[in-house]
Amino acid sequence: MAPSIAIRLVRVPVKVAGAGTAEAPPTSPVGLRALTAAHVLDEAVELGFTDPIDAIAYASTSSAYAIGFDDEVAVLARLSRRTDVPVVGTCASAVRALRLLDAGRVALVHPPWFDEELNELGASYFRSQGFEVVFSASAELSLDPGQIEPAAVVEWGARHIPDDAEAVFIGGNGFRAAAAIDELEFRTGRPVLESNQLLLWEILAQTSSTLSIRGFGRLFA
Repeated sequence: MAPSIAIRLVRVPVKVAGAGTAEAPPTSPVGLRALTAAHVLDEAVELGFTDPIDAIAYASTSSAYAIGFDDEVAVLARLSRRTDVPVVGTCASAVRALRLLDAGRVALVHPPWFDEELNELGASYFRSQGFEVVFSASAELSLDPGQIEPAAVVEWGARHIPDDAEAVFIGGNGFRAAAAIDELEFRTGRPVLESNQLLLWEILAQTSSTLSIRGFGRLFA
């Protein structure tokens, strides 16, 4: 979306979080909450951000679903104070964007590997912020992220997104869906928000960047 921006990727160490066990697999609500613990995120920062940076994006839709909006905002704020740079999160950015777009009824489209519990947690997350969730489901596509093509995301979304949705949120930062945004907006006539698009949008806002992004949805306008 923005080739001129240098990105450094750091994975949160699952073993440090105490997730990834039979009792708390990393994709369970308990495991996801563990991935937001202060000492875990601090270690990730110490491991990966040794050179100067302008912003941090915490790229996890499901973790935000597991802890809820208030705790997500608190996690981001604490990490920002610790690093002295803006820290943005997927779902908190989605809430801000939806309010900016004045969209009250939202359809949630999740990756195939999100189970029904995560679909319900996602609906609860947005309802807690006053939105009406008219649809929350996992796209019936390949379970292999590398096999998912944007055209497939567009076709599935165009067939399943309800007519009464005022906006669409495509959750899951590992879901290859950014390249589907423009065409899905054209097919549905609604703004489409996507996890990584939202992180970029919020980073540009938080750093007062004048970088122009085209081809990834009306949100950047």
